[in-house]
Amino acid sequence: MMRELSTRFGRDGLGFAWLVVEPLAFCVGVILLWSLLKPEYEHGLRTTPFIFTGYTSIVLIRHLVSFSMNSLAANVGLLHHRDVTAVHIFLSRNFLEFAGATLSFILVYLALFSFQQIGAPHDLLLLYCGWFLLGWVGMGFGLMLAGLAMQFDVIERIVPVVTYLLIPLSGAFVMVEWIPYQWRELYLLLPFAHGIEMIRSSVFGEFTKTHYHPAYAVALATVMNVLGLLLISISKNRVEIE
Repeated sequence: MMRELSTRFGRDGLGFAWLVVEPLAFCVGVILLWSLLKPEYEHGLRTTPFIFTGYTSIVLIRHLVSFSMNSLAANVGLLHHRDVTAVHIFLSRNFLEFAGATLSFILVYLALFSFQQIGAPHDLLLLYCGWFLLGWVGMGFGLMLAGLAMQFDVIERIVPVVTYLLIPLSGAFVMVEWIPYQWRELYLLLPFAHGIEMIRSSVFGEFTKTHYHPAYAVALATVMNVLGLLLISISKNRVEIE
C-alpha cells in the first residue's frame, strides 16, 4: 500500500494527499454546479445533501471498479517477489481507494455542515453501515470484473461503458421511492442502491421513505468478492511478468 501511494502520487508536492484531494475536488465541483442549477428543494428533499450523498457514492463505486482493472498492469513487477500475489495487489488498491473516498466524504460532510447545508446524521450507525456496505459491493463488483478481464480481454473494453451505466443503475441520483411500484423490487435486485438508501436514510431522517435490504446486499457482495478473488487466483498464470 505504501508503494502504491508512492508510485501513483509521488513524494513531491501534495503526494499521497491526492488520494483524498482528487475525489474531494470532483465532489465539491459537482455539488456547487448542481446547487446553482437546481432549486433548493426537489421532491421534498434538499438538493445539496441529495447530490452529496449520490455523487460521493458513485465516486466510491467507480473508483473501486476502475482502479481494480489496471492493478496488475501497474504493479506486475512486484510478482517477482515470492510473497506477493495478485490478490495482495488488488486488495491494497481497493483499501486505498476506499480510504481516500471515505476521507473525502467526511471532509465534504463537515464543510457542508459548517455552512448549514446539511444536518447531523440522524443515525450514525446506519450511515457507517451503508457506507461500508457500498464499499463492500463496489469492491466485489470491481474484483469480479478484474478477474473476468484476466480471462477475457473484451471485458476490459466494456468496463468504461459499465461504469457509465452505474450512474442511473446505482441509485446515486434517484430515490427508490420515486421508481414505479411494479419496478421497485426488480430495481433492488441491483446491490448498489441498498447502501445509498441507507446513507440517505441516515442523512434525511425517518420522515424520508427509503427502501433497502442490507442482508441481501451483503450476501450478494460477498459472493462477488469470493468469485472475484477466485477468478484472480486461477488466472494468475496468465499474467506475463516482465
